[in-house]
Amino acid sequence: MTIGVLAIIAVLILSFLRVPLGFSLLTVGLVGIALLMDTSVALTLLPMTISEAVLSYELAVVPMFILMGNVISRTGISEDLFKAANAFFGHVRGGLALSTMVACAGFSSVCGSSYATAATMSKVAYPSMRQYGYSDGLATATIAAGGTLGILIPPSIILVIYGILTQTNIGDLFIAGIVPGLLGLVMYMLAIYLISLRHPNAAPRGPRTAWKDRFYSLKGTWSFVAIFALIIGGLYLKWFSPTEAAGIGAGIAILIAAVSGKLSLKTLRIVLLETAYTSVILYTVLFGALLFSKLISYSGLAEGILSYVQTLGVSGYSLIGFILLVFLILGCVMDSLAIILIFVPLFAPLIVAQGFDLVWFGIIVVVATEIALITPPIGMNVFVLRATLPSVPAHTMFKGLTPFIITDLIRLAILVSFPAIALWLVKMSG
Repeated sequence: MTIGVLAIIAVLILSFLRVPLGFSLLTVGLVGIALLMDTSVALTLLPMTISEAVLSYELAVVPMFILMGNVISRTGISEDLFKAANAFFGHVRGGLALSTMVACAGFSSVCGSSYATAATMSKVAYPSMRQYGYSDGLATATIAAGGTLGILIPPSIILVIYGILTQTNIGDLFIAGIVPGLLGLVMYMLAIYLISLRHPNAAPRGPRTAWKDRFYSLKGTWSFVAIFALIIGGLYLKWFSPTEAAGIGAGIAILIAAVSGKLSLKTLRIVLLETAYTSVILYTVLFGALLFSKLISYSGLAEGILSYVQTLGVSGYSLIGFILLVFLILGCVMDSLAIILIFVPLFAPLIVAQGFDLVWFGIIVVVATEIALITPPIGMNVFVLRATLPSVPAHTMFKGLTPFIITDLIRLAILVSFPAIALWLVKMSG
């Protein structure tokens, strides 16, 4: 158990020192297993872990969804989504911010990356909001918060990683993420509307669009609707597995982009290189996480914590509350992916022992890590925006995010109190 505790501390220290997460997990896992068992065992487990992961059918979902997201981001769908949403919401107070939130949710649902969503929408939506007199705080906070929806609304890479780490059905996780993701969108939009009522000068009205033009604006969103409906509908009706859904989604995205004339050979080459680069990074991190999970398992740390928790008499929702508090505190100083990779293997046995559903736990964990993306001092979405909008100070962004963080905490409490919100679609799908 001592080696397990020291391993977690070592990874945390390396993370704070900005050492690449995959390298940290692989190194600590390898050294820890060598100390715990034997160097030869560690050197044998390393290639075995990597080969098992590479040959995993479920893991093939990662590069396919990344490819789909990269292709779609090159087709201009983000601009089409924003224009369509603005046509319907732009004339109400705070309408441009509402439109941005809807566009963020739509784009992130097929992109799967909160960082990519935040970076893209900062270029698409921020200039329009500033043109109509929106405050920097509300404009940037809307984009940063909207980007967080990308790791919950399927397809979600982080849900794939959670499913692999906990051996949970990825299709069920995707379906379970739909309603909580939409709940987050609705609650964010309500927060924007209330902010615009209290501070009308920060969110003025935009021009009204005729109904004819509103419906005409929807023509640019058909590819997004088709891909999303096919993936989610196919998973819900059990037509295909998540891996097959990823392949189909990527293939259709390439076909649509090619037919529309937005995918030249040069662009395709760039997309494939970006996909390969991102996939290699994620695979390296996942290899390290799987090896680190084996170290935690062999050290007996999870069993020791379980025994200690039982001795203290902490159980049920008190335990859930403690785990979520740990995630929220760590989220102030760590990246959300790092939190899940390090601590989910540690806490998952406790959840199973308490009789909780791992699908539901995965959803509330992702919501908790969403909050981590926008909380100071290290809110990664804020730093993505700082890179694209250097003229806006970080403290202005964080101040503007306060209502959205409160909204997320309320949503987390609702999902914890009512697990059926996340699980009813899964049960209906059989």
